[in-house]
Amino acid sequence: MTTTATATPAYGLTPTRILRSEWHKLRTVRSTWITVLTAVAFLLGVGILMGATYTSDGGDSDVDTVVLTLYGSQLAGIALAVLGILVTAGEYATGMIRASLTAVPRRLPVLWAKAAVYTATVFTVSLLTAVLTFLAAQFFLSDTDQAASLTDDGVLAAVAGNAAGVTLLGVIALGLGAALRSVPGAIGAFVGGVLIVPEILGMLPYETLDTAVRYFPTQAAGVLGSATPMPGAASPGAALLALLLWAAAALAVPALLLNRRDV
Repeated sequence: MTTTATATPAYGLTPTRILRSEWHKLRTVRSTWITVLTAVAFLLGVGILMGATYTSDGGDSDVDTVVLTLYGSQLAGIALAVLGILVTAGEYATGMIRASLTAVPRRLPVLWAKAAVYTATVFTVSLLTAVLTFLAAQFFLSDTDQAASLTDDGVLAAVAGNAAGVTLLGVIALGLGAALRSVPGAIGAFVGGVLIVPEILGMLPYETLDTAVRYFPTQAAGVLGSATPMPGAASPGAALLALLLWAAAALAVPALLLNRRDV
C-alpha cells in the first residue's frame, strides 16, 4: 500500500497574524513616529505652557482644570488623525495595499486589523501622555485655584475621556482615509467636515441644529475631556455613544466599498 503525504502549510492566515502584520507595518513606518511624537510634543508642551503661565487672577478660574491642562489635545488630535489617514490612504498612495489584499483575499480583516491596531496604539499613547501632561501642569498649578489631583472627583475619568475622544476622532479619520483612498482628500474631508462644519452650523440661529451639533464628533469629544458638566452640552454617556456611532459609521462605509471596488 502506498500512502500519499499531504503538504501542510507552515503558516496559516489567522486574525492574530493579520494583527501582527498591521502592527509591524505601523511601528516600522517613519511617519508613525513623526506624527506620534508631534502629538506628544503638542499635548505636553501646551499643557506645561498653560500651567507655567497661569495666574489665579487672570480670569480663567472658571475653566475646567482638565480642559485647561490638556488644551493641546486639539493640536495633538489633528496629528493623530493624520496618522489614521496614513494608515489606510497611505497604503493606496504607495501601492502597498495590493500586497496587503493579496495576502488577505477576504479584504475586510485587513480593515478591522488596521482599526484595532491603530485604536489600541493611539489610546495607549494618548492616555499616558494625558496623565503625564496633567501631572506636569499641576506642578505649576499647585498654588493656584486650578490645583487638582487625579484622585479628585471626575478628574481621572476626564483624562481618560480625553484620550478616548482623541482616539475615536482618529478612527473617524482612518475611516475617511479608507473610503476616499487619498491622503490629501481625507485630510481635507476631516478638517472641513469634522472640525469646521460643526462650528459653522453651531453659529446658525436654529435650535434644532444647535441640539444636533452637540453630538457631532469634536463637540462630543470635548464633553468626554471635561471633569465638570458643560452647560448646554450632551451628557458624557450620550457623547461617548455618539462618538462610537460616528466611528462605526466611518468604518462601515469603506467596509461596504472594499468588496465592491477594485484595488
